[in-house]
Amino acid sequence: MQKQDIAEFESFLAEIGDVKPLAQDDKIHLYSPAQQLAEKQQRAASRPGPNEIVNPLSMEGVKPVDPDDFLSYQQPGIQDGVFKSLRLGKYTIEHRLSLTGLTLEQSREALFNLIRKCHAKGARALLINHGRGEQSKPFPGLKKSYVKHWLGELEEVIAFHTAQPAHGGRGATYVLLKKHPDQKLINRERNRRR
Repeated sequence: MQKQDIAEFESFLAEIGDVKPLAQDDKIHLYSPAQQLAEKQQRAASRPGPNEIVNPLSMEGVKPVDPDDFLSYQQPGIQDGVFKSLRLGKYTIEHRLSLTGLTLEQSREALFNLIRKCHAKGARALLINHGRGEQSKPFPGLKKSYVKHWLGELEEVIAFHTAQPAHGGRGATYVLLKKHPDQKLINRERNRRR
C-alpha cells in the first residue's frame, strides 16, 4: 500500500472505531409473531404446490392487432399441406372455447387450461372464439391481440389461423396442437372404448 492509501485506511478505522455489531436481542421487530406467522402462511398458500402447474402466459408485451387482421402462425417444420388444411377449416374441431364475456385474466386461465387438457388427451384441433373486439378498450382488438400473443407462448401450439366465416371468421381462431408424446397409447385407449 502507498502512504496515501494507509492514511485513508487509518482515517476510516478512526471514524468507525466505536461502531459495534447489534446483539441478537437488539433487533427491531416490525411485526408481532402472530403477524409474521400469518404472512408466512399467506406466502406459502400463494406458492403453487408440487402438482400445480403455473400459468406461463404473460400479460405484458402484447402488440395490438387490428380487429380485421388475419392471425396466422406456422411453426417451422410444419408441412404446408397440414397448415393449409388448418387454414381452410378441414380438421374436425375437437374442442371449442368461447372467451366472449370473460375478463382478460379469466380468458388467460381458460385458454391455458384448455390447451393443457386437450394436449394431454391427444386432441389436435381447437377453435377459440375471442371476438373481433372493435369497441374494446384501451385499443380495438384487445382480446384478439392477447390470444395471438398467448398462442405464440405455448409450446403445445404448432400452428394457428383465423377461422373460416362458418366458424366465426375474424372473431375466431383455429389452433393446431402438436401430438402428445404418448399419442399411440392415447389412440389405442380411445379405440378400445369404442
